Amino acid sequence: METVAKKNLYEGMFLVDSAEAGMNWDGVIASITKILDKAKAEIVSIRKWDDRRLAYDIRRVSRGTYILTYFRVEGQNIQEIEKSVQLSEKIMRVLILNAENMSAEDIERETPAARAEKEGSHEGREPDSQVRDDRSDQPQDAPAAQEDDLGEMDEGETNDVQESHPGTMPED
Repeated sequence: METVAKKNLYEGMFLVDSAEAGMNWDGVIASITKILDKAKAEIVSIRKWDDRRLAYDIRRVSRGTYILTYFRVEGQNIQEIEKSVQLSEKIMRVLILNAENMSAEDIERETPAARAEKEGSHEGREPDSQVRDDRSDQPQDAPAAQEDDLGEMDEGETNDVQESHPGTMPED
């Protein structure tokens, strides 16, 4: 008697070079589809999530296109997908999460790329202006000098370690 493993729903976020995605979108999607097919995955959804500036260069690439996928596959095949991505020349990174608790509405939710396309493409905008600054929810009285997500200092900040206090002598 053969046991049949249950195919679980997974969410995969694939990262590819934005230049490659712009020049050869069909080829990028074909690469992802090929990797998923090789692992015997059933693709539920595959679409562009967004194009973003990377926090750090990967393979000398500073901008990436994120491709959001939902697929059903046996859990034991996830490692095969991750290994295939590591060997791929087109796909730079992948993050795979269990998505069993997601509803169909969650899966079909509008992506940042679809929202931007609906509002009018990124034409005429600065390349990084499409990246949202999610700090708008900070209180107005928050200190002006804060570190950004990468630990770098914002404009107008100083990185002085010592402060001058009246009546104290600086240490040698």
